[in-house]
Amino acid sequence: MSDLITRPAASPALARPAAGRRAFAARCSRALLSPWSRLGLLVLLLVTAGSCVLLFEPQRLLQDGWPPQVGGAAAVVLFAVAYGLCTAAFVPRPLLNLAAGALFGSQAGLVGALAGTVLGAGIAFGLGRVLGQEALRPLLRGKIVHAVDGQLSRHGFRSMLAARLFPGVPFWAANYCAAVSRMRWAPFLIATGVGSIPNTAAYVIAGSQASTPTSPAFLIAMGFIAVTGLAGAIVAWCKRHRLRGH
Repeated sequence: MSDLITRPAASPALARPAAGRRAFAARCSRALLSPWSRLGLLVLLLVTAGSCVLLFEPQRLLQDGWPPQVGGAAAVVLFAVAYGLCTAAFVPRPLLNLAAGALFGSQAGLVGALAGTVLGAGIAFGLGRVLGQEALRPLLRGKIVHAVDGQLSRHGFRSMLAARLFPGVPFWAANYCAAVSRMRWAPFLIATGVGSIPNTAAYVIAGSQASTPTSPAFLIAMGFIAVTGLAGAIVAWCKRHRLRGH
């Protein structure tokens, strides 16, 4: 009577393996995207970056100079990119700032160093925010840790500006602490750029005048570095006791 052709229902024996494969794929996706898997990836990336630094020794720029094949603005841009990657891999910024001054002079060196500073801070902040925040925030314990987290979350720009102006906190530590907190991107990057100017300029000028260590510019730059370092140590000490009180 009817022209409709009825299709046989799928066999339960065939449906079960397909459903099992879908469930297995879903479990694998959840495991790979879990906070702890992402934290493990972050640790792996940082260890790899640190190993590359030890292998390629970027500090040789101070001895060997910049490759002669690249010059002008392109060299400054390339240096800024390399600077950012190196700071994300825990290379000390003072060393890179001295290299910027020695290679490009005070003006172009300062531009390259500041651009690299903001880039490196952004890389570290992004990695910490995407790969580490969800796993690490539940582990925050202790009065000091909670106080630091609250300070960065509520007064991010002011706190980061102080951390950059007074070099008492390692650059990489400030980046990853800010990433784990609820601090927003714009205050973090702006405070990093503005707060890094004085100290970065001092190191760049010192690097550009390293061949004449008795020149007034070199002596003033080194004096500024010493004064800000001492001030940073005092501020960090006072802040530590205040955080303990909270």
